[in-house]
Amino acid sequence: MDVSIISRELIKPSSPSIHHLSPFKLSLLDQLLPTTYVPMVFFYPANNNQDFKGLQISIQLKRSLSQTLSTFYPFSGRVRNNSIIDNYEKGAPFVETRVKGSLFDFLVQPQLNLLNKFLPCQPFGYQSDPEATPQVAIQVNTFDCGGTALGLCFSHKIIDLATAIAFLDSWAANTRGHHHEQINPGLFEASSRFPPQNELLVQFPLWVTENYLFKEGNVTKRFVFDVDAIAALRARAKSKSVSNPSRTETLTAFIWKSCTEACRSLCALPRPSVSLHAVNIRQRTKPSFSRYSIGNLWWRSVTACELADTGIELNDLVSLTRESFTNINDDLLKDFQGENGLQGISASLLKQLVGIGLRNPEIFLFSSWLNFDLNDVDFGWGKPIWVGLTGEVGRPSGWANAIFFKQTGRNDEIEVWMTLNEKIMSAVERNPEFLEFSTPNPSIFMPHASS
Repeated sequence: MDVSIISRELIKPSSPSIHHLSPFKLSLLDQLLPTTYVPMVFFYPANNNQDFKGLQISIQLKRSLSQTLSTFYPFSGRVRNNSIIDNYEKGAPFVETRVKGSLFDFLVQPQLNLLNKFLPCQPFGYQSDPEATPQVAIQVNTFDCGGTALGLCFSHKIIDLATAIAFLDSWAANTRGHHHEQINPGLFEASSRFPPQNELLVQFPLWVTENYLFKEGNVTKRFVFDVDAIAALRARAKSKSVSNPSRTETLTAFIWKSCTEACRSLCALPRPSVSLHAVNIRQRTKPSFSRYSIGNLWWRSVTACELADTGIELNDLVSLTRESFTNINDDLLKDFQGENGLQGISASLLKQLVGIGLRNPEIFLFSSWLNFDLNDVDFGWGKPIWVGLTGEVGRPSGWANAIFFKQTGRNDEIEVWMTLNEKIMSAVERNPEFLEFSTPNPSIFMPHASS
C-alpha cells in the first residue's frame, strides 16, 4: 500500500498570548517515564456529507487542533531538563498523505505491519532526544475511496490514556463546532501533589524503567476474544477469594498464564514471571484527582509467580492480580506525594528489585483501555469503523512484552494487542488453550467466533 506525503506543517495554539504563560511543570511520575510514543489510528469511511471531504477534513482538523492546543497548551511545547515544558510556540506536527487503495480493502484483512505507515512517528520506541520530541503528532491519511485514517502519536512523557482521551474529546468537539463540550483539563493537579525533583535524582529509577521496557527482537500481533470466550474464561477464573472476576483481571491472568507457560517451555532456569499492570490512580488517592487531570496519573501493580510452578491455575493468578490491584491505594500513594515522594518511590522500587529484579525475571506489561471507548471519537463525520494501534514497534529497540486491551466497538468483543519476544509469541500461538479462546487478527467486518 503506497502512502505518499503531500504536506507537513506545525500547528500552533490559536491564542496569541500562549507564549506569555509560565513553564508547565512535569510531575514526579512524568519524570520517571522515558520519552516514547503511544499510537492510535482511527479509520473513518467516506462520508456523503459534502462538508467533510478530502481537503475540507484537513482544514477543519487543523483549525480545531489550533483551538484545542490553546487549552491543552503543554501539548504544543517541548520538554526541558526532564522538569518543565515550555516553548509552546513550537507546535504539533501535522502531516497529510494520500493512500493508493481502498480503506475497506485494508480493513477486510488488516495487515498490522502496514499500520505504521499511517502514523507520524515510530510507535513504542525509545526517543533519544526528549527535548526535541513533540508531545503530540498527527497524520491525516486520505484513501482513494475518500476514507480517512487519522493517525496520532502521544508522548508518554506527559500523556497517559485518560489524558489522551480528554484531548481527543475536546478536539473532536471543537471540530464539530460544539465548543461548549470542550473539556477543561486539570493542568496543575499532578505536579502539585507529585512535585518534580532535581533531574539528576530521577536518573536511576528512570534507568530501571528504560532497562525493562525497551528490548530488541519483538513482534506485534492482534487477537480478539468474543463475548462467549470472555464469559467462559470468567467462569473458569472464579474462586472463593474472587467470585466476580472482571474482564481485565481475567484476561490479564489468562494471557500472563499463557506467556508464563511459553517462557517455561523455552527456559528451564528457575526465575520469576512478573505481571506489571498500569492502574489509573485518579480515584485511588484522598482526595481524588479530577477525571481530566493531565499527566501520568497511574502506577503499576506488581504480581509475581515462579516459572517452575506448574500447578498454578487461572483462578490463582486472578486472585494474585486482584490483590495487586487492591494494593494500589491511598496508603501506598501518599508515600509518593510531596517533597519526599522520590524517597517513597525509590524505597518501593528497591524492595521490588531486591525481591524479584535480581533474579532475572520475565516481565509482562499490561494496560487495559476497556474503560475508555475510543470508538466514540466523532469529529463530525461519524464514529470510526475501527481503531488500530501499532505495527512494528520501535527499532532497533521498542516496548517488550507489552499487552493492551481495548474494545472493538462490536458485540462486547475485546481486542488484545500483544508485543512479545518473537520466541515467546511463537510458543503462545502454539498453546491449544490460548487458541481455544482467541481469534488471531480477524477481519474488521466479518463476524467471527473463537476457534
